[in-house]
Amino acid sequence: MTTNVNQASGQASWSSSSELDLIVRARRKDEAAIRELIRRLNPRLFRIARGIVSSDAEAEEVVQEAYLAAFTGLERFDGRARFSTWITRIAINTALMRTRRTRPEEEYDTVSEENNGNILRFVGGSETPEANFGRTQISNILEVAVAGLTPELRLPFLLHEVEGMKIRDIARDLSLNPITVKTRLFRARRQLRAALEERLQGGFGSVFPFDGARCAHMADTVVARLVAKGAL
Repeated sequence: MTTNVNQASGQASWSSSSELDLIVRARRKDEAAIRELIRRLNPRLFRIARGIVSSDAEAEEVVQEAYLAAFTGLERFDGRARFSTWITRIAINTALMRTRRTRPEEEYDTVSEENNGNILRFVGGSETPEANFGRTQISNILEVAVAGLTPELRLPFLLHEVEGMKIRDIARDLSLNPITVKTRLFRARRQLRAALEERLQGGFGSVFPFDGARCAHMADTVVARLVAKGAL
């Protein structure tokens, strides 16, 4: 019990720290700083990974690998971009490499109007009122609609609608022309239908949530693997 109380107190004290301060301390192998960075980045990285791979389990593995690559290679982070931007690029590359290994016949960068047949199930287990309310209201129609998007349409859609990223930033992170990103967003919205957009306006924040116990488990797993590698 004392350990849990101390851990909660530590998390509260870290929550106001800047990203730069956390990175400085993470370079010193400060476990608390690493855990706080993981807590902050989990929702974004999971949604991004889930926008590329076809299952929750795959997405979690991708995020773990991205964290390991980042925290064991912090010397490569030069600070010219935000750490969150740098690790997002790592997560995207990790997910794409995994997709190419498991589905080499699919070409990620080819826009296609055909559905890939993979049904995406939204993450369960979140007990927050906002997530439960959003899931109850939208899951039946939004899961099927988003699942109908091919990965090359689904990922830009999630980055833009869920993460609020600008088109130029999406283009940079996906190594695409901004016009291509605009085209894919247009096609994604068209496939989701105008009626769906009206019903779900402002409700995309509950798509692919990653919080609570799952978030804590991710931090525990990454820290354990960093310790095993001698990086912490």
